[in-house]
Amino acid sequence: YKRQMQQRAIAAILVSLVFIVAYIWFRFQKVSYGLAAVIALVHDVLITLGILALCHWLYQPLGFLLIEDFKIGLTEIAAFLTIIGYSLNDTIVVFDRIREVRGRSPKLTAEMVNESVNQTLSRTLLTSGTTLLTVLLLYIFGGEGIHTFAFALLIGVIVGTYSSIFIAAPVLLWLSNQESGKSKSKTATSGAA
Repeated sequence: YKRQMQQRAIAAILVSLVFIVAYIWFRFQKVSYGLAAVIALVHDVLITLGILALCHWLYQPLGFLLIEDFKIGLTEIAAFLTIIGYSLNDTIVVFDRIREVRGRSPKLTAEMVNESVNQTLSRTLLTSGTTLLTVLLLYIFGGEGIHTFAFALLIGVIVGTYSSIFIAAPVLLWLSNQESGKSKSKTATSGAA
């Protein structure tokens, strides 16, 4: 029964990632936006999961920070899903600005991405700061039942903020350049024929 539940959970995660790519592809009219967002989401969950695993060795020397030997359960899965939603929202805000700055330009450039990130940076930091403050208070004063959830969310918000700026945007630029390079080579090949 446990094995079957694990397989269903993995299948559900994979299907949800496919739907996220499809939704963002539909919204931004390019698959590179969806792939870049999913890469950032996977990064966020893996980093949070890794830090939770590190707590097994760090909870004794860092116990004064309220770090425990956290275990993965339903509460942590809920935290991962919350992190995915938070990070996806943040990434879509950055991608919207990139699309606005790009306009009708045929190629996405590093300058466009940089300008877009700079324009959304204050909003991203203010939103993340207020969310972090709330989650930190929840972590400190929330009690034993929500302690692990708040810790995972604390790490996830930090990593999600970082990834929407420093992972999703550069990956989008790289994927867009790969797409435009492929279309140029197809045009050159068909023109030569």
